[in-house]
Amino acid sequence: MSARILVVEDDLLNRMFYHEVLESRGYEVRLVADGALVLDEVARFRPDLITMDIQLPNISGLRLIRKLQGEEATRAIPIIAITAFAGRGEEEKALQAGARGYLAKPVTVGRLLGAMEGLLAS
Repeated sequence: MSARILVVEDDLLNRMFYHEVLESRGYEVRLVADGALVLDEVARFRPDLITMDIQLPNISGLRLIRKLQGEEATRAIPIIAITAFAGRGEEEKALQAGARGYLAKPVTVGRLLGAMEGLLAS
């Protein structure tokens, strides 16, 4: 059975890119564009891994990471934080919030798959 990946990303082109890349590798993929819908989708889909854009409409990706990591039912799900605003200290903020990986945009196929496969294997 393939891993289930929840992609949280508000940019349509990025969502399409992640979806195409991940499905072509055999992953089961769900896409969420609005941060307000993430918690419900996590409960329904039960992903094995989440990629989380940090800049989302309605709620910060960092806030969502903290929320997911604070709940017993979702604490074990590894999250990769992804952001276009990769300034000093941003990776540290994401990791302190509970992300287990961090990628700065633009994200290449190799970096995305490398980060995901490392977390899924652990």
